[in-house]
Amino acid sequence: MTSSTAPQPSWLDEIPARLADLDRAHLLRRRRVVEPAGGAHLRVDGQPMLAFCSNDYLGLASHPALAEAAREATHHFGLGSGGSPLVSGHSAANEALEHELAAYVQLPRALYFYAGYATNTGIIPALVGDGDALFSDALNHACLIDGARLSRATIHRYPHADLASLEAQLAASPARRKLVISDAVFSMDGDLINIPALLALCERYDALLLLDDAHGFGVLGPQGRGSLAHAGLTGPNASRRVLYMATLGKAAGVAGAFVAGDTALIEWLLQKTRTYIFATAAPPLLASALRQSLQLMAAADVRRAHLASLITQLRTGLTDLPEALGWHLLPSHTPVQALVIGSNDAALAVMEGLRAQGLWVPAIRPPTVPAGTARLRIALSAAHTTEDVAQLLAALHALAAQLSVPLVSR
Repeated sequence: MTSSTAPQPSWLDEIPARLADLDRAHLLRRRRVVEPAGGAHLRVDGQPMLAFCSNDYLGLASHPALAEAAREATHHFGLGSGGSPLVSGHSAANEALEHELAAYVQLPRALYFYAGYATNTGIIPALVGDGDALFSDALNHACLIDGARLSRATIHRYPHADLASLEAQLAASPARRKLVISDAVFSMDGDLINIPALLALCERYDALLLLDDAHGFGVLGPQGRGSLAHAGLTGPNASRRVLYMATLGKAAGVAGAFVAGDTALIEWLLQKTRTYIFATAAPPLLASALRQSLQLMAAADVRRAHLASLITQLRTGLTDLPEALGWHLLPSHTPVQALVIGSNDAALAVMEGLRAQGLWVPAIRPPTVPAGTARLRIALSAAHTTEDVAQLLAALHALAAQLSVPLVSR
């Protein structure tokens, strides 16, 4: 027997309209289908593009030695890991990688995860909880923010890199357990936090410091050992108050992440991190490729020097953009170079202007960055050539010359 009653309205019916609202606000994201085409060149939706959007900072993602290491590992280990790390998924390759990661970053012990997002959203709730205090930089990456929310600790958000505000918050907190979380290199601005000063505050107020070095690992410090090594705080100068986290899908060219630090702290995370305990371990073929990647990174001083020269070339070439446009390049000596445009539609217009010239430079808009600071996030790589950067500079100057009104007023 069928019912003639009209179906009741559902909140699911609202989703198409909400998607349309995102589109009208220039906030609807669209995925692109990408294929490698050599160096920093890609085929994007079938069209050739020179890409300035990849976090493959050392150009290792397509290195033949990594592919060969993965190929050999498949013959020995197969493809999948088959289980969680605490059951049957922790292969000999994963074990060896953890030892080599710890040695590379000059910290006592490392724990290898299958993804960076899962690392931060898991380890933060394992460190603090209800009744504890957590202090977070206002521009931290989303995975740090989500990890903080999941922890149920009391969250104190301090203005970006404002260590005086952080100190005031630390001093006022009655919590016994305090955790400070911060990016080392900020993913949308490209600036490097003052790690020694941050650690000094943690020592003064009995806090633990979690650093996310996704964008410094492999690039900064001696032999690319990362931002903590760049600050001289590894090896004999390492502090038990620092947990160092980095991802392995950027400069390392593969996938995954790790956290390193004091032996007891890492053991605690192994025992208490739900995103580690209850997830299938990373495949050993990736761990094997990463072991090869660490060797390449340690010997990549020529690549890092080339990358540094490209950063200087870009920054020098953008010093004479017309001031009336309102564009400004944020301070950064890392591969992340942020050219702030202003409004969403203005940033999208510049992105499309570059795309028409065969250049893929993403426009980053709220909520990823604060309202009114939509920007081009220019990511440089050792895979780029000086000619590539010159082509981007010429295209940006040509667009600037075409614009007769400040984009920020649109």
